[in-house]
Amino acid sequence: MNSSSPKVWFAIDAAAIAGAREAIEYGLMEAGALGTETDERGETTSVRGYFENKPDVASVHATLTEALRIYGFDSSASVDLKDREVADRDWLAEWKKSWQPVQVGRFVIAPPWIESGPRPVGVATEPSDDEIVIFINPGMAFGTGTHETTRLCLKAIDKHFRGGSFLDVGTGTGILAIAAAKMFADAHIEAYDIDAEAIAIAKDNAELNQVADGIDFCVGSVEEQTPSADFVCANLTAPVIVELLPALSGATCGRLVLSGILDAQIEMVQRKLAELGIADSEIDQDGEWVAIVV
Repeated sequence: MNSSSPKVWFAIDAAAIAGAREAIEYGLMEAGALGTETDERGETTSVRGYFENKPDVASVHATLTEALRIYGFDSSASVDLKDREVADRDWLAEWKKSWQPVQVGRFVIAPPWIESGPRPVGVATEPSDDEIVIFINPGMAFGTGTHETTRLCLKAIDKHFRGGSFLDVGTGTGILAIAAAKMFADAHIEAYDIDAEAIAIAKDNAELNQVADGIDFCVGSVEEQTPSADFVCANLTAPVIVELLPALSGATCGRLVLSGILDAQIEMVQRKLAELGIADSEIDQDGEWVAIVV
């Protein structure tokens, strides 16, 4: 294709039962979508994911099926997929219009393209003296502040983090590490993700927030030899948390926040905690999602 040829994008339309919007949006982003558009009408939900390269429909379907399982839908929550080419247009600008700032306690999570002006719906009319604004450009990583699991982590950080060392496992866009860095400029912060592209996006977001010098980003995950931190945050999924719990607890010398857990999965995580001799914890819930703070 020469440079004068029009850009062609690829779209996958996913139709599922009502109530599955978040699961489908999450699944499409996990499958590599650069952005999504959602249309909910009656008992059906349609989510369109945009891809730069032609995706493998079977692979996307498998990712969406797993996303529905994570969100607690049974096998009857089938997904119908249709793929097609999309003529070049500013679809990204249309998607940007639908993403507005989100307020979580004193944190305000905002996309960098938001222009100055009246504060959007959902954000306090007047900023508080201790308000912390975090600019996030999501790219293809997970964590814009709109999901319950991210909000639960931000609440826990605001409540419990008092400086020192901070470890973010599964950093995604880097939002949690950036929040910690903005709270305490002298904190020692490390952020891991097994996805190299997510780490690149997280570094860009840290630069955007002028805290890149205060965060060490690494491609990888927590291991037995990982140095311990005062505060560890693992916003993953319940099965991954259970697998990593020995290493996560070993890397924690203060508080450990476990998020990405559905309320139906609490017992599974607590059972693993008990095996490790950990009984004292608090649970915070947002919708069907919970965070366990150890």
